This record gives sequence, C-alpha cells and structure tokens, in this order.
Amino acid sequence: MARIRRALADVPRAETPGEVPVERTYHRVHGDRDSAETVDLLAEHLADYRAIVHRADTPDHTGTPEAPDAPGAPSLPALIARLLADRGATSVAVPPGLPASWLSDVPDAVRRVPDTAELTPHDLDAVSSVVTACAVAIAETGTVVLDATPDQGRRRITLVPDHHICVIRVPDQVVGSVPEALERLDPARPLTWISGPSATSDIELDRVEGVHGPRTLEVILVGPQTAGRS
Repeated sequence: MARIRRALADVPRAETPGEVPVERTYHRVHGDRDSAETVDLLAEHLADYRAIVHRADTPDHTGTPEAPDAPGAPSLPALIARLLADRGATSVAVPPGLPASWLSDVPDAVRRVPDTAELTPHDLDAVSSVVTACAVAIAETGTVVLDATPDQGRRRITLVPDHHICVIRVPDQVVGSVPEALERLDPARPLTWISGPSATSDIELDRVEGVHGPRTLEVILVGPQTAGRS
C-alpha cells in the first residue's frame, strides 16, 4: 500500500480515471492478411481448439460434403441436416431469429425447440443440439463471440445442450484480432466468448470436456468459396 501511495502522490485527489486519456498504442492488426487468409487462420485455430470446422456454400448451391472446397460445395441447409443426422439428434434448440431456411432440410422428425423464457435447464438438458449464428469470430485466437441477438438466442441455450452448431458468415463476420472484434461488440450485451468445446483439466492435467458447455462444437463457415480454403 505504501508503494501505491507513493506512486499516486502527484495525482490530485479529485481526479477520476475517466479524466485521464489512456494511450492505446498496441497493434490492432498483426500481419498483412487478405480476407481469405484471415478465414483460413480462423479455421486453423478453431481446429487447434478441437472444434470441428466445416465449409458450406450459400443455400442455393448443392454438392458433396466430401469436397467442400470444390464447385458444388454443400449448401448450408444440407450440411446442417447432415450434421444433425450424424449426431443422431432428435431435437434442436432454435433461436427466434434463426433464418428458417437454415433448417429447411432437417426432417420434421427432429423436434424444434424454440428458445422461450419457459425453457428450464432440465428441458435444455434433454435437447440434442442447438444451432445458432454468431456476432463475430476472431482469427488470431480462434474465438467465436455470441451476443444474444435473435439469431443466437439467450446464453443458456448454447451452454446446456451437448452439441452446438455455430454458423459464421464469411468473410463479413471474421476479423483478425481481439481489438477489431471489440469495436463491433456492444459491451452492454451478454457476451459469450467461445474457443472450442467446453473443457477443463484437474490438478493432474486430465482433460474433461462438456463441463461448462457443449462437449462438441461444430463451426460452419458459410459464404463465397473464395473467402477461404481449408
């Protein structure tokens, strides 16, 4: 405390932190990347965090999941339907603002669970999967940020179900660095920062997934094929 007092000795007592400008001289962007390279970096870092990364074309195109970068890549609805089928999903949580076309290829047998205030944690625990959009994705850290806008739903629907499919529109929603992401986000909103599936380690460094959120995170990068290559 004595050292703090000495450091503040020349500061007027009435001065508040907001009155003192802070020089922010750190770099906003690191390196010189075009949009395709930024998307590729995001995909690489997401995979490093054990997220499963897919690429999809716009909904009016069709193709095969085995060749996502070739002409005729899978459409977004087709890919979402396949991922849910591969998971054996019997239900999916749906934010109120999620585009209806995204689930247009999902069979009616997969029950849609709307994000409503009546949903309890017990209800959500019984849901197989959740599909959301995102607010922004950060390439340098492999981080996806949700801000609870209508196409993402409330925070809890992405924390309780064990399988999360998150759609990122590229290149518009992808930035290079954290400072760039912060410029796009409203700090008054409930922000969820996601870097891979939920995981933690005990004192012996045994990794356990699914403790604080979904055990499986699948990210779909959807947009023009020139936006990035895996």
